[in-house]
Amino acid sequence: MITTIIFDIGNVLADFTWREHYERFGFDEDMIERLADATVRCPLWNEYDRGVMTYEELFQGFVDNDPEIEPQLREAFADVSTMVVRNDYAIPWIHALQDKGYRCLYLSNFSERAHKECAAALDFIPHMDGGILSYQEKIIKPMPEIYQLLIDRYGLVPQECVFLDDTQRNLDAAEKFGIHTIHFENQAQAIEALKKLGVEA
Repeated sequence: MITTIIFDIGNVLADFTWREHYERFGFDEDMIERLADATVRCPLWNEYDRGVMTYEELFQGFVDNDPEIEPQLREAFADVSTMVVRNDYAIPWIHALQDKGYRCLYLSNFSERAHKECAAALDFIPHMDGGILSYQEKIIKPMPEIYQLLIDRYGLVPQECVFLDDTQRNLDAAEKFGIHTIHFENQAQAIEALKKLGVEA
């Protein structure tokens, strides 16, 4: 029996809209690709999510990745509040599950700056029953330690949990603990997958 629903945040409860963020500045496709390669697609992004480097160190790493586009990097990262957009279904879905007796937790790779500047898009967090943001614990998915921490902190029985994430490697790591998983594509698909586990979502 499932008692706990664990949600990833990015591209599940909220969308990680980095491309749309870059498009707002009028950059052409070639520049958007260069910006992505220097930033969201580089390993430093995950390290910042892990909370083991400062924003200044992160940004210098972006510049080092592609020095020619430093002005565009500075422009794009002066304000990152539009990089995360909350999905309209997030709060109603959480409440619907809670009304049926399920506990709703979050488990997300998230940086300190995004947590602060994208706070408006994360207004569902106070409605949830707890969770973990990676930067606060200095560990990220798919590191086994982050799943163990969630299990220990909330007294979870892994076999009674289901984890929704859009990244397969994060799901694979959760499955090693006995947690049920759903590869999230959209809400309708996830609801159907939850029903197969006996969850009326």
